[in-house]
Amino acid sequence: MTLPCRDAGEGPAILFLHGWTMRGAVFDDQIARLSGRFRCLAPDLPGHGGARERPGGIGAAADALARLLDARGLDRVTLVGWSMGAAVAWRLGARHGSERIAAMLSVEMGPRLRNGPDWRLGLRQQEGAPLPVPGDWAAGADAIARSMFAPGAPDALVERAARWVRDNDGAAMAALWRELLAMDAREDLAALSGVPLTAAYGARSRVYPPETAHWVAQAVPGGRVHRFARSGHSPHLEEPEAFAALVARIAAESAARQARPLPARRARL
Repeated sequence: MTLPCRDAGEGPAILFLHGWTMRGAVFDDQIARLSGRFRCLAPDLPGHGGARERPGGIGAAADALARLLDARGLDRVTLVGWSMGAAVAWRLGARHGSERIAAMLSVEMGPRLRNGPDWRLGLRQQEGAPLPVPGDWAAGADAIARSMFAPGAPDALVERAARWVRDNDGAAMAALWRELLAMDAREDLAALSGVPLTAAYGARSRVYPPETAHWVAQAVPGGRVHRFARSGHSPHLEEPEAFAALVARIAAESAARQARPLPARRARL
């Protein structure tokens, strides 16, 4: 059984991957903006939304996405991974072949959340990293949701995110958070050589420093960095028009590359 998935539009395929505690619906606005030119897909990843009964995990999500792509006859897709969704995108490429990925936009994610002797670009709030999930899940949903946005974000935006957070199973989300804290995805990124990658960040993010995005871009040959000046951790919600423009540009560039004829071979005399 494949993941529940929003699927709208025709054209080059864009696959949106949501973050921890969220669901595919977080990209509804982006789908509305882009589905006139592209085929836009946004699944609920295992443990979330309509897939909440399925065991979560980065590897499980990557495997489920590979099955989804196979079931829908998709190959060479543009991946847009936000936060945890970026880690899932990296794992998909590393485990199932980077040739399936035409281009990638990695948004507000680093390969390690915890800092250590050889890594200093993890979460800004390291002191809160070991136990970010409160015992009363519903009571802590507002704090989790607020951390997604720049200071001063509209209350309606925060409350909508908080509703999605509350709808999850707290124990399942805590287990997934522990997996994320233990993750080191640097090898996954190393497997993406040849994938056109853009690492985007919010200049007002409470979650990661800007240097994290720069490191991700440098980990893949030819990687680029994009800065959303007014955003926190969720530029697709905080600067939706600018975000859609970036996604459209990346997907259009990818489609143009794929349509370009291969150079003719010289005849040997």
